[in-house]
Amino acid sequence: MKENFILKIYSITLTLILGFILVSGFKSSNSNQKFDEITVERINIVEPDGKLKMVISNQERQHPGMHDGKVLDSRERPPGILFFNEEQDEIGGLSFHGNKEIGGNSVFLSFDQYKNDQIMHLKQSSNKNGDNQYGLQLWERDKKLTPAVLQKTLDSLDRAGYYYQQKMDYLREMNGGNPINEPRLFIGKKYNRETGLFIQDKSGVDRLRFYIDSDNSPKIEVLDETGEIIRNILDK
Repeated sequence: MKENFILKIYSITLTLILGFILVSGFKSSNSNQKFDEITVERINIVEPDGKLKMVISNQERQHPGMHDGKVLDSRERPPGILFFNEEQDEIGGLSFHGNKEIGGNSVFLSFDQYKNDQIMHLKQSSNKNGDNQYGLQLWERDKKLTPAVLQKTLDSLDRAGYYYQQKMDYLREMNGGNPINEPRLFIGKKYNRETGLFIQDKSGVDRLRFYIDSDNSPKIEVLDETGEIIRNILDK
């Protein structure tokens, strides 16, 4: 009799606990929760169908990116915020990091071309000499060289032992002699303290410059395809 009584008490207690857990779980999943503070390593924002729209993450858990709904191979990326469209392509983000090794901070807000990598960003960065560069940068990109294609090629070149310049030369040759991304315009301040508007051709070479140099002198320059100055409009 005593053993039956104990079993009944145990059964009733367990039933009450399970019922509380179920009710609490149902309530929390169907109501808004308010937190004074939350500490996490990563937050995924998704649509009701589960499609990813935004990731807020530290560096260790940062998303490697997606193209056509396929997650790219794991790679080291800075902490920040990434955005994804309805087709599950990464379309831009806000990234930031900084330390003594790189000489300060690097912060940028990027906007990606459809089915490709960034074509515009706002950036502030520092080098080991303590110099700063900040401004708006525009690029053009070849539609064939998607992030997935580039990553697969670069991974293959890494395994083959190619160093940086060899990889860039290989990619340029693969792209018919054209650069894989074409810097076309920069507005801002450069590391050499030149501040102004710098317009590049499809090879990324400055062809027009409107700027104030490090000596506080105004310049308007026309350059040839090798980057040599052929005319300074303000020269007397």
